[in-house]
Amino acid sequence: MMNKTLTRNDLIEVISDKVGLSLNDSSEMIENIFDFILTELESGHDVKISSFGTFKVKHKNLRMGRNPKTGIDVPIKPRNVVSFYSSNVLKSKFK
Repeated sequence: MMNKTLTRNDLIEVISDKVGLSLNDSSEMIENIFDFILTELESGHDVKISSFGTFKVKHKNLRMGRNPKTGIDVPIKPRNVVSFYSSNVLKSKFK
């Protein structure tokens, strides 16, 4: 069995089919949802979707890493990353 990655277009088609919106309206709705989540994360807010999970921005400090090809230690710059924590409801679906 081949695993298929769910794409943005797949989401748009599902919304269109299930809700009865046009593809353009479904696309606009998906884009608005993603834009809202991104804006909230950029503002420093967590985004919690009940029964699904929480998106949070975490800060990672400067650390040392190793180039696996050369074995040379290199610094990894500090950065912010988005983390996703699944809810207990979502976790229970995969037990």
